[in-house]
Amino acid sequence: MTASTFGYFDDANKEYVVTTPFTPLPWINYLGNDGFFGLISNTSGGYSFYRDAKFRRITRYRYNNVPMDSGGRYFYINDNGTVWNPGGRPVRTELDHYECRHGMGYSKFIGRKNDIEVEQTTFIPLKDWCEVHRVTVTNQSAAKKSVKLFSSLEWCLWNAEDDGANFQRNFSTGEVELEGSAIYHKTEYRERRNHYSFFSVNAPLAGYDTDRQHFVGVYNDYSCPKAVMDGACTNSEAHGWSPVAAHQLDVELAAGESKTFVFVMGYVEVEPENKWQAPGVINKQPAKALIARYDTAEKASAALKTLTDYWDELLSRFTVKSDDERLDRALNIWNQYQNMVTFNMSRSASYFESGIGRGMGFRDSNQDTIGFAHMIPSAVRERIIDLAATQQSDGSAYHQYQPLTKKGNADIGGNFNDDPMWLVLAVANYVKESGDVSFLKHIVPFEDTPEVPSTIYDHLKASFYHVVNNLGPHKLPLIGRADWNDCLNLNCFSTEPNESYQTTQRGDSDVAESLMIAGQFVLYGNEFIAIAKLLGFEADAVDAQPHVDAMVSAVKEHGWDGEWFLRAYDSQSQPIGSSNNNEGKIFIESQGFCTMAGIGFDDGKAKQALDSVEKHLACEYGVMLQQPAFSEYNPLYGEITSYPPGYKENAGIFCHNNPWIVVAEAMLGRADKALSYYTRITPAFIEHLTERHKTEPYVYSQMISGRDAYIQGEAKNSWLTGTAAWNYYAATQYILGIRPDYNGLQIDPCLDASLGDINITRQFRDAVYHIEIKQGGGTGKGIASMTIDGVDVDGDVIDYQKFNGEHEIKVVLN
Repeated sequence: MTASTFGYFDDANKEYVVTTPFTPLPWINYLGNDGFFGLISNTSGGYSFYRDAKFRRITRYRYNNVPMDSGGRYFYINDNGTVWNPGGRPVRTELDHYECRHGMGYSKFIGRKNDIEVEQTTFIPLKDWCEVHRVTVTNQSAAKKSVKLFSSLEWCLWNAEDDGANFQRNFSTGEVELEGSAIYHKTEYRERRNHYSFFSVNAPLAGYDTDRQHFVGVYNDYSCPKAVMDGACTNSEAHGWSPVAAHQLDVELAAGESKTFVFVMGYVEVEPENKWQAPGVINKQPAKALIARYDTAEKASAALKTLTDYWDELLSRFTVKSDDERLDRALNIWNQYQNMVTFNMSRSASYFESGIGRGMGFRDSNQDTIGFAHMIPSAVRERIIDLAATQQSDGSAYHQYQPLTKKGNADIGGNFNDDPMWLVLAVANYVKESGDVSFLKHIVPFEDTPEVPSTIYDHLKASFYHVVNNLGPHKLPLIGRADWNDCLNLNCFSTEPNESYQTTQRGDSDVAESLMIAGQFVLYGNEFIAIAKLLGFEADAVDAQPHVDAMVSAVKEHGWDGEWFLRAYDSQSQPIGSSNNNEGKIFIESQGFCTMAGIGFDDGKAKQALDSVEKHLACEYGVMLQQPAFSEYNPLYGEITSYPPGYKENAGIFCHNNPWIVVAEAMLGRADKALSYYTRITPAFIEHLTERHKTEPYVYSQMISGRDAYIQGEAKNSWLTGTAAWNYYAATQYILGIRPDYNGLQIDPCLDASLGDINITRQFRDAVYHIEIKQGGGTGKGIASMTIDGVDVDGDVIDYQKFNGEHEIKVVLN
């Protein structure tokens, strides 16, 4: 079965068109990018929040429920007793026509039944804290029609964790106000809150409901809400229990007539001294001003046009035209779009992350910037400042922080020893992209020494020396609680089922070592040295170099197993990822990072390591994390051995690390292998696997089940994954070879012949480069010649100081 069973790409409109509400899993989109966000599925399920999915949840959603995808912003039609939704669910009435078009920051639903068509377009406008639903009802028959249109959403009582747990309080706190056609959610407003939500429509109401039991019915569900089935709302007013917002519009349509209604669901904050407009009556002026900006179909359409124009401009900053439309689709549209979403969300809120348990990850957010810095570098600058502010003066960092407070999550803490060096990657990539060298001198105090005016450079230096000061018996970096692989818990030893592996540490942590961090330290340690030289801090560069050199030596002496790099040493100083192990003989992470760091290029170890990846870890669906899979639980290894074979970290295809192998292969000049690994997990190239894959065919997933799994090739945890930024980075900077550097743009492709000649438009700082790369009939690696505006230039770098306008670059490969 092909992807056409469920939908298709509409590249001209930058949309994925879903053609059935019965996709293998809910296929979602993300709305918003300036503080107000929404998740919306192909049946209009999902929820919205302001900045923080835990502390400012606005609408309620039920995870892991039956039926799947329970809760959303639903619109119902009651056509003389025939009840249906334009999104195809939750009402189970079969539609005469259904489609959902997920676009850039909006989703459109078109449903048709018995000559009534409803088009629902949902989006979050730029710069406003609201969600707009433009709903057009059309009578396609030759006779007059009278139908009833109902809206429906369910308020969450702000704190999503408390909302799902503290019922003895919450069932008594729900409060609403009504004025005109707007329903205001003001739960806890009279106490410690100065924010409220609202749901409005630009038409007179025939009825409304704000109490869930009255609208849905005590023993009904959203597939058959009582008010909709009865054809009339009850005008209920919530006092406690579960407040909702539902409008009823009675719509009269002549033959062929259309009517458009604009529903606005928004969030408002007011100054504490201006909370009330009368005793007990909330200050509605900001809400009314917000509603007024979208109170006609024309205003809503204009806002949608502004949004789509914004995305057109944003995506134009890097465009590629190759002989493979799948590559173009991935890099020009969907990968960049997912990069924006992961930048905004980190790993906090998806259909697999509840938004409650995790904030913004230090490790995750630093990596997410490398796929986004070319789009909005100023936002990356701000994010790096937020991340640096959670770092300690010894170089360690909180593993997560909450986006609302920007404070580190003390419940999680730190001691994930790969965290510090990711900051070096993010800062280096940002400075290369933006040219903003002055940022390195920007003051951001460490979290534990707020009185000390530390610079961003001081943070990088602290990151570097955190590794230097935390080495184990083999002079390799200590792993701490975990390195990038959160489930390799070498200092945990948990036998209690209610413990968290990642927040439980027992015994000394001065033995277990990580080869992945060793490679990371060499790679980004060299970047730190380059930054020190860039700033003229030659003494720092001289002092740092021996530490990097010593790490290379330690990797070669203690980290090589004969055919590949070891993964780690455990708490007993025994090797992991060795041919001497019964299971888990070879891991992907150390092969990727040690090779990306350049270790083993001089003596053949890098090539041998990647050959071992191909031999032992590569399969049809991607590169598995390790082999053989663990078949028994090992408390010395922790959570990695708790998963069934083939899933997640236990020999699953953890897509985030596959691009490291792509980069490494490109560095070796093996263009065919680099492209092969890239295409095995890139959605545009695996449409034919959609029924098996199950997650959205337009975005990356975190994990694909591996060779040992009961069902191979099944994906999970879509959208919020570092795979997005890393695979974009690998494809653009190493396969296409368009790589920012401090002095300009380096052109260093590693192109497989199947991609043909390549044309790229790349905005870089204030320059625009039109780059034509022609195959030379050789390996696809290395430049035979390069011209800028018809003039031959030496080397492979476009010097920004000389070429900072609009220029034509022609490159011929070897």
